[in-house]
Amino acid sequence: MGGCDRTFQAHQSGLLQKLLQEDSTYDYDLIVIGGGSGGLACAQEAAILGKKVMVLDFVVPSPQGTSWGLGGTCVNVGCVPKKLMHQAALLGQALNDSRKFGWEYGQQVKHNWETMTEAIQNHISSLNWGHRLSLREKSVDYVNSYGEFVEHHRIKATNRKGQETSYTAAKFVIATGKRPRYLGIQGDKEYCITSDDLFSLPYCPGKTLVVGASYVALECAGVLTGLGLDVTVMVRSVLLRGFDQEMAERVGSYMEQHGVKFLRKFVPVMVQQLEKGSPGKLKVVAKSTKGPETIEGVYNTVLLAIGRDSCTRKMGLDKIGVKINKKTGKIPVNDVEQTNVPYVYAVGDILEGKLELTPVAIQAGKLLARRLFGGSLEKCDYINVPTTVFTPLEYGCCGLSEEKAIEVYKKENLEVYHTFFWPLEWTVAGRDNNTCYAKIICNKFDNYRVIGFHVLGPNAGEVTQGFAAAMKCGLTKQLLDDTIGIHPTCGEVFTTLEITKSSGLDITQKGC
Repeated sequence: MGGCDRTFQAHQSGLLQKLLQEDSTYDYDLIVIGGGSGGLACAQEAAILGKKVMVLDFVVPSPQGTSWGLGGTCVNVGCVPKKLMHQAALLGQALNDSRKFGWEYGQQVKHNWETMTEAIQNHISSLNWGHRLSLREKSVDYVNSYGEFVEHHRIKATNRKGQETSYTAAKFVIATGKRPRYLGIQGDKEYCITSDDLFSLPYCPGKTLVVGASYVALECAGVLTGLGLDVTVMVRSVLLRGFDQEMAERVGSYMEQHGVKFLRKFVPVMVQQLEKGSPGKLKVVAKSTKGPETIEGVYNTVLLAIGRDSCTRKMGLDKIGVKINKKTGKIPVNDVEQTNVPYVYAVGDILEGKLELTPVAIQAGKLLARRLFGGSLEKCDYINVPTTVFTPLEYGCCGLSEEKAIEVYKKENLEVYHTFFWPLEWTVAGRDNNTCYAKIICNKFDNYRVIGFHVLGPNAGEVTQGFAAAMKCGLTKQLLDDTIGIHPTCGEVFTTLEITKSSGLDITQKGC
């Protein structure tokens, strides 16, 4: 604009007002499509920065008819109910342990599915309400309608009654997330459930077949087994694809030792209803991935957890030229979450090549709003993001898997330190020794910097979160050695790691 005189001249000519109101031809400064973690974080941050914002959120019911409120997958059918059910299963284990610690109780303890799901759903309802209240307090317009682009800068919003409304915005953020994939076989959508349905299921699922080996599959299988149900996991290929495979196999081994049955190298080809009911009876026919062998089994419930598909194909992106990966539906973006159409951005699980984690979406959404409307330049850092798989024995990790580290740095340039450990709480309870496991992967030629952190044990998420901060700060093996541990804890094992894989020495533990 220039100095004071030029600014006054611009004001008198009307140019200044025109520049200040350049987006006023639109209904909103920003419309966010998707009211999950990333979308809500972005919308609220933009509103805090003084922008006029709308959030469109619409849950298409699952084939079983399940739908939910504002907040996205994590709050409604993901992290939150999953962790609460995981806790229910852990409490069952704690009841068993308690007798060894002197607790005496005569009556047979049993679990009530309906009591648990009602309590969890009540908590989720409070979170839904909290999200709506937060949007209202920040003057964000929330519309419970399905958003679809019809032309540049314009979307059509369709509500449950089929009524359509049109809105325009200067900028758009797509945060529609993903939904569970189905097998495409006879009976899958008619009779099977997914994680969309499990956490609000009004009846105990009974004998269950879990199809898949993703973290969702293993977490659900672990929870149901922990609640006393008969559970089988049908695995097509490997457990926890994308995770460290040594850790994945240790997770599977623990689950197998504690009641989960695994059917390896099989895929279902048909699901048939034998009896209706809550639950009913289903026959599953499966085929071997290695040959012509087929098997049959009868279950009360079949839970599919074979992956998730991006919700991007039915929102008119082709009408405005936004490119998506034709195979996955994911959206390629640049390093500031911008699509190939300059005014359209995307965050969360639908991004190509990015981590599918709630805290990542939240961070990316907040930072995007600050860049768009707050003058910030800070970008989301997708490196060294910690995560935890809440299987019966939790698996926490940060950085590279051993396979990926070898691929990137070559095996001869790495040193892997590892050990078993026995949590003190497990000793009196008589639980498995030499099951919990810790491993770090170090780059020899970068001052033994820790590039991979892996822990299998109780409270792995809590342990991993702290070490993740250290990895952000450039954690090395020497810094770990210089750190004094807190005794007796599980996390202290990382301050006393001595044995390397390359040495071949025994890592079994004989005391606490």
